[in-house]
Amino acid sequence: MDLPEPQLRLEPRILLVEPNRSAMGVLVRRLGESGYRVAAAEGAQAAVAELHRLPVDLVLAEIAMPLMTGIELVRLIRDDTALHDLPVILIAGRSDRTGAVRALEAGADDIVVKPFHHEVLLARIARQLARARGFKDLRADNATLDARVVTRAIELGEMRAALAASRSELARLTELVRTG
Repeated sequence: MDLPEPQLRLEPRILLVEPNRSAMGVLVRRLGESGYRVAAAEGAQAAVAELHRLPVDLVLAEIAMPLMTGIELVRLIRDDTALHDLPVILIAGRSDRTGAVRALEAGADDIVVKPFHHEVLLARIARQLARARGFKDLRADNATLDARVVTRAIELGEMRAALAASRSELARLTELVRTG
C-alpha cells in the first residue's frame, strides 16, 4: 500500500516594514513566536525590493516612514499586477486619523492603531490571510471552470460538425434511394 506523500506546509510569510529598529525587533520576535515567517525591511524602498525577491503572503507596514510612506507603498502594491491582491495592513499612530483614512482610500486592507494588543494584530492578520486564501481558491476555481467551458465549446463544435456531416450523408443517401 502506497502512503500519501507528506505535504510540506509553510507558514505564511509576512513582510514587516518598520523604520524603528527596536519596534521591528519586537514585532519580528512576536510574529515569529506566533508561527509566522517574517521578512523585515526598514523602509518602503527596501520592501519593494523584498516583494520582488521572495513570495510574501501579507505586508504589515508603518504608515509614517521617511522617504516613502506606507500609503505610497500601498499604492505601489495596488498598481503592480503581480502584487495587486496582496493583503496590506498599515500601522498608524493614535493621532493619525487622516493618515488612516488616506491609507484605506489608497487600498490598505486594514489599519492597526498604536498602541495595540498583539492578540488583536494576530486576529487581523489571520483574517486577512484567510480572506486572501479564499480569493486565491476562487480564482483557481474560476480558471478550472473556464477551462471546462473551453473544452465543452470545442466538444460542441466537433458534435455540430459531425451532425452536419451526418445530415449531409443522410441527404446524399436519401437522394440515391429516390433516384436509384
